[in-house]
Amino acid sequence: MPLGVPVPKLLATRGYGADVILDGPTVDTSLRLAAEFAERTGAVLIPPFNHRDIIVGQGTLGLEIVQDMPDVDTILLAVGGGGLIAGVAGAVKAMAAAAGRTVRIIGVQAENSAPYPESLRAGYPIEVVTRPTIADGILVSRPGDIPFAMIQELVDDVVTVTDDDIARAMLVLLERAKVVVEPAGAVGVAAILAGKVEAHGPTVAVLSGGNIDPLLLQRVVAHGLAASGRYMSMRIPLPDRPGQLSRVSDLIAQAGANVIEVLHTRHGQGLQISEVVLQISVETRGEEHKALTLQTLKDAGFHPVVVPD
Repeated sequence: MPLGVPVPKLLATRGYGADVILDGPTVDTSLRLAAEFAERTGAVLIPPFNHRDIIVGQGTLGLEIVQDMPDVDTILLAVGGGGLIAGVAGAVKAMAAAAGRTVRIIGVQAENSAPYPESLRAGYPIEVVTRPTIADGILVSRPGDIPFAMIQELVDDVVTVTDDDIARAMLVLLERAKVVVEPAGAVGVAAILAGKVEAHGPTVAVLSGGNIDPLLLQRVVAHGLAASGRYMSMRIPLPDRPGQLSRVSDLIAQAGANVIEVLHTRHGQGLQISEVVLQISVETRGEEHKALTLQTLKDAGFHPVVVPD
């Protein structure tokens, strides 16, 4: 497994009796190291996606979807190496054709790890340079040769989503569906919420994993709230005289926002001797309410600066 594997996934795997070796930054690196281990020790290597039997096995998910929702129009799936979507596309497209129907199959990749769009444009698998993403479960730099050929033929489109999109989707799933989904598993919902895919007719977004470190979940929730305009951290320079903190708090309350955390300090780069800085985090009800809160402070003569969470 990669060195950055979520702790719950690592502990669960060890709990099932596996001897886990941690090495390398990505799934691709781990796969190469696993192949070397198999060659050296005679162990049997089970590829995660680039093998026909694996693809066929993952395709049974497509059978279940059609059985549960015969009138499905669109299915969205996370794409890493491509085994899951290749199998599902093969099964669903065959069943749909037999029934005289069409079903759209849409793949979703994290923007920072998206070899498929470029590879599909080129017509062959391309290795891309990946960047860090919260969707570690689909952090793959090159498509598998076998799934790529199937995806090229059967999948209607592959779109990408940002980490902000993913965080918002995870928050919606947590609040509305009461489901904890790992970042890679939430990309289908993220694509719909971000407007990357038009969901017309019965639509299935496959939630393909729930392995997430609680500490990461905490950060993702905060990030998702900020990305949705529901949480904001500000830095506000103030004159160093009594009553300023109270005045700011009153203005925030007047705007209908809720103060979460306050840090009042006389130390900060660029501060005048007669100034202090107020770092304050507030809960808002969305982008419009966030803008209203900022404008209320500005109208009163303050100069709030939004600080990234």
